[in-house]
Amino acid sequence: MVDKVDILVVTVFTVAIAIYFNKDLLLDLITGASDEAFKLQNSSGSRDIVTVLKENDKNYLVVYGSQTGTTEDYAKRFAKELISKFKLNVMCADLEDYEFDNLHNLPSDLVISLFLSTYGEGEYPDSALQFETWLKNLDPMDKKLDNVNFTIFGLGNSTYEHFNGAARSAWKLLKANGAHLIGKFGLADDGAGTTDEDYLSWNEKVTEQIKTFLKLDEQDLKFESSFEVTKLESLEENVFVGEPSSQYLPACEELPHNDEGLQTGPFNTIYPYVAPIVKSYELFDPKSGRNCIHTEFDVSGSNLKYSTGDHLAIWPSNANEKVEQFIKALNLDGEMIFDLKSKDPTMKLPLPTPTTVEAAVRHYLEITGPVSRQLLRTLIQFAPTETIKTKLLDLSNDKDQFAKEINAQYFNIADALYYISEGKPWTTIPWEFILEFTPKLQPRYYSISSSALTEKQTIHVTSIVENVTNDEDDMPPVLGVTTNLLRNIQLDKAGLLEKDIKDKIPEEDKDEPEVEEEKKEEKKEDTESVNEKTVEKIETPTPSKSATKEKHTLPVHYDLDGPRNLFQGYKLPIHVRRSTFRLPTNPQTPVIMVGPGTGVAPFRGFIRERVKFQELNPNVKLGKLLLFYGSRDANDFLYREEWEEYKTKLNGSFEMVVAHSRLPNKPKVYVQDKLKDKEEEVMELLKEGAFIYVCGDAKNMAKDVNAAFVGTYTRGLKIEEAEAREIVKMLKSQGKYQEDIW
Repeated sequence: MVDKVDILVVTVFTVAIAIYFNKDLLLDLITGASDEAFKLQNSSGSRDIVTVLKENDKNYLVVYGSQTGTTEDYAKRFAKELISKFKLNVMCADLEDYEFDNLHNLPSDLVISLFLSTYGEGEYPDSALQFETWLKNLDPMDKKLDNVNFTIFGLGNSTYEHFNGAARSAWKLLKANGAHLIGKFGLADDGAGTTDEDYLSWNEKVTEQIKTFLKLDEQDLKFESSFEVTKLESLEENVFVGEPSSQYLPACEELPHNDEGLQTGPFNTIYPYVAPIVKSYELFDPKSGRNCIHTEFDVSGSNLKYSTGDHLAIWPSNANEKVEQFIKALNLDGEMIFDLKSKDPTMKLPLPTPTTVEAAVRHYLEITGPVSRQLLRTLIQFAPTETIKTKLLDLSNDKDQFAKEINAQYFNIADALYYISEGKPWTTIPWEFILEFTPKLQPRYYSISSSALTEKQTIHVTSIVENVTNDEDDMPPVLGVTTNLLRNIQLDKAGLLEKDIKDKIPEEDKDEPEVEEEKKEEKKEDTESVNEKTVEKIETPTPSKSATKEKHTLPVHYDLDGPRNLFQGYKLPIHVRRSTFRLPTNPQTPVIMVGPGTGVAPFRGFIRERVKFQELNPNVKLGKLLLFYGSRDANDFLYREEWEEYKTKLNGSFEMVVAHSRLPNKPKVYVQDKLKDKEEEVMELLKEGAFIYVCGDAKNMAKDVNAAFVGTYTRGLKIEEAEAREIVKMLKSQGKYQEDIW
């Protein structure tokens, strides 16, 4: 006889499984996150991929698993090319939107192209976890996928140990279960900066093999929009003008709240929390010639939670100057209000609609990213003159010429178009094309530099402002979208931002700057006083004295008030991305941290966590906390005053070792050099079971630090280097050597 407890356990387990596999549907129901921009319109509402393919008469399938949106862009680009070149009826879909249990019923003449990014330590992206589970649960003895023909393109970074780990895993599992690979397994390497060229090289070969396999006829590329654009006459309350989701539209009566009046999530890539910035200040000394902004977001008005070591996603907008440049280069009417309807019921809309052209360019499109050779090749059909057509042909066919004339200049789309047309606007490119071929503006992720134990209701981030000088004298610098937005906010909040003369300031307000400054100061005092009441925190040193009374003139400016003043009072949309970057659960376990530059951000959170723990548990002796930090010199030494305070509060259990790489008349010293200098102490901590954490640059620093630990084991244990490498590899697999690198 079955016990009642057993029945209860089975029931709970079954419900949990149902929730997991229907999490997207439940998310829509909970958050109302069914924006028209992202809704699928299947006639039957089925999640079975084979059913949807048949019901929509599709004869080719492109699927993607993407963590940040890049892989999605390549998948859609590939699907569009197949449609244009071969007149295939292609379905392009996110892996998380469908189930694949019936894939064995797929027609053998229907090819699947899989695009898959790798996240973390060789892991599948979040959107592909269900697909991974399904693949791993297949029995290779059944050869259940013997009818499946597929191509695969993986996007990864060779600076990580598990380069393209997710794509390699999927490739092996598909083959093990009988699926047949068409062409070569494509691997893109962001670590070498060759992702686009890797894709083009793979694409050129694989499309020929698909053409042969399916016996297709090729035709010249000709754009056919997947969407129907309808112009609207008036700006109604249901029209997006930059709102991050439908919940923030005026047409929506109120944001979802709980009984305590807190705005409820889950907050994610569909639905963010618009959080007030309650504190923002410059961390670098002016002598450094660079900027690094400390920003604190207040989440006390929501049920948003985070854990120390997580990442904060910040949803940016594009700068005024970049928006104006893009609109002019493409001869667009920024005030045009439009709606979109998909001609293909399986396709998601590229952005929330109805909206305006200006809102789309400012808030929803990635207009400042690099340009691809394939985009130039696709633009040939819209060339307004034969001269421009020839130029496009040359650039799109010659990767060296493209690298020299476009890539090396860090051109964005508008820059490239102006360069090719010699400064004349383009009047021949349809708005539908721009919507389909311009990637979506994605949230930017930052390691959280606060502690969830200490800062329960604020989240801190530490961001170096990207402002790279262009080698060409007449070209503007390369600017980070989000970091420059954060600097605009920091300066404006302090009353130090020199406004763009093109800003639309009412004439009657121009003669009363003192009144405006008083209002700003009142606003600042109000938000900070609220924060002091609601946030429990360690005393934080006074911000850097770099702020002066002089106004700062910046290369770009932003609409800080946001759509319908949604961001007024210094607010930005955010959500938290969970991380496995965690302190050991046992506080007595030693910890070795390596974080040059802003790589120190999560370790500031770690140390603050241990400070608070020590305050609550004064009789517990903490394990050693050894931090290796690197900066150029004293001018960009992050949180310099704080570390001494932490040493005092942690009673000697915290030690910081600093490496400066640009001191006058002295050799460059990096964190890996300091690791070697402290090798004996490091080895003793490792013997005691210390956890290793590395955060920062993946291309050089992380590799050099890894080599330093291998050397420490080699000399400390008097073993061969190969054996030491295996030990380090084992530590990573056990979660005792963790990396948060980019």
